[in-house]
Amino acid sequence: MLIRSMAPQVIVADEIGSIEDIEAINYAVCSGCKVIFTAHGYDFEDVVYNPVLGKLISKNIFKILIFLDNKKRGKIKNIYLLNKGCYEKVLLNEWERREAQDFRKSS
Repeated sequence: MLIRSMAPQVIVADEIGSIEDIEAINYAVCSGCKVIFTAHGYDFEDVVYNPVLGKLISKNIFKILIFLDNKKRGKIKNIYLLNKGCYEKVLLNEWERREAQDFRKSS
């Protein structure tokens, strides 16, 4: 009900992973909200085969998965772009190049 009455553009949450989280995320996305979430997972396969997080991926809710390095705080380890069941692992320098191009297009 809060999503309808407050009409947020973006919802951010930490450590998703329960069935209730999946239902709430699905509702938020179907209501037009953009979403940013964190979850625990060692690598892409770990997340895909997680019974709860895998459901979100199979519903094509996420566009990007970013994995942080567990040894160096705040350092990005891997980036995956998701598109309707397919994924592409992107090298960090390629990601930076794409971001720079997108920024130039929007300016």
